[in-house]
Amino acid sequence: MLTAARLGAAALTAALLTGTAAPALADTPGAGTASAAAVPEGLYGKGDPSYDGVWRQSLALTALTAAKVTPADSAVAWLTGQQCADGGWPSYRADAAAACDAKTEDSNATAVAIQALVSLGGHQDAVDKGVQWLKANQNADGSWAYNPGNPGDANSTGLAINALLAAKTDPATVAKDGRSAFDGLALFQLGCAAPAEQRGGFVYQTSSDGTPAEANGLASGQASLAAAGGRLPVANTNRTDAAPKALACPDGGATATATAVPRADSGEAAGAYLTARLAADGQHLMLTLPGAAPTPDYAATAWASLGLVQGGHPQQAAGAVDWLAKEGGGWTKGGTDAAATATLVLVAQAAQRDPASFGGTDLVKQLTALGPEPKAAGAASAPASSSAPAGKDKGSSLSTYWLLGVGLLIGIGGGLLLSLQRKRGAKL
Repeated sequence: MLTAARLGAAALTAALLTGTAAPALADTPGAGTASAAAVPEGLYGKGDPSYDGVWRQSLALTALTAAKVTPADSAVAWLTGQQCADGGWPSYRADAAAACDAKTEDSNATAVAIQALVSLGGHQDAVDKGVQWLKANQNADGSWAYNPGNPGDANSTGLAINALLAAKTDPATVAKDGRSAFDGLALFQLGCAAPAEQRGGFVYQTSSDGTPAEANGLASGQASLAAAGGRLPVANTNRTDAAPKALACPDGGATATATAVPRADSGEAAGAYLTARLAADGQHLMLTLPGAAPTPDYAATAWASLGLVQGGHPQQAAGAVDWLAKEGGGWTKGGTDAAATATLVLVAQAAQRDPASFGGTDLVKQLTALGPEPKAAGAASAPASSSAPAGKDKGSSLSTYWLLGVGLLIGIGGGLLLSLQRKRGAKL
């Protein structure tokens, strides 16, 4: 049974990853202590940042950088300014000049912030401090909790591994009491002792009383990227033609001793589990909460897609990507939810779809419109401009004048070769 503190962390993690509002729980750091915080300058999104400021900013910066958009300095400065002196990030702190309360720092915010800064480039000191914070706050069993000092969970452990990989730190070498980060992740993956349909999936947390736990869609989707050895943004570089391999169990059945999934099989087993669940539920995962009817879980579906692509199985992810392209507008609230919109940009890029025309929507333009004007826009999509006429933007106007100029030069026989190179952000 979850204690109040553990329930608070679990609910907050689920709220962050699904894009829903976090509950006001007394044991959740910062909850119920203040009215909705004002949105600071430089932050993406217009909603209260109290629970997801760093999360949504990090995803937005990662997605835009991958889309060849150079974010505004103010957006990057806001994220770096949220880092605490010890290297960790909280979900949000209104007064960046004040000292951090260690209880408000969390592994999820820290992990995605590290990945964003690696994608941006030029922030090695902040990245190194963030990695040191993760190492210092690893649990003795190799896992990570949302807030340090609590039992670990699959989502937080997976995100920490993503961050370590982004920072070029081998998770197998990051250990506490002889238990590595991958050992910590393995604690939550169901092996041969579980029912056949559960094998390869991840539970959110292990049961303290030994009660068998069932695979969780959100935990499985989130942890699958780490199991496949990936980080954000995901590159579609490991393509195979074969479906993920299901976990091979002795005699084809459960045994009392074969409970852990070998590291070498973890990504494939997770991919096989997710492929089966997606097929069973109409190419999306479902969110089931006590006392509520099951509903589509957009975040779990998105992360499952990323994990499958990273594992070399984009064909198995294609149906889920199609579903997200069709139904994702409800998740992004018409492009007004920064975290959801950024996640869809990352999914589209990983699946080699055009994020500027994903389900008929220009996700990149939607995302840029939620933050400060970028320094430079990618070739696929220019940022929206309040001063541009309806249906137009600066990029389209620039292209029109550029083409007219080329025509004029050709017409007078100049024979000049012209090129236009847009600015690009720093890359790894």
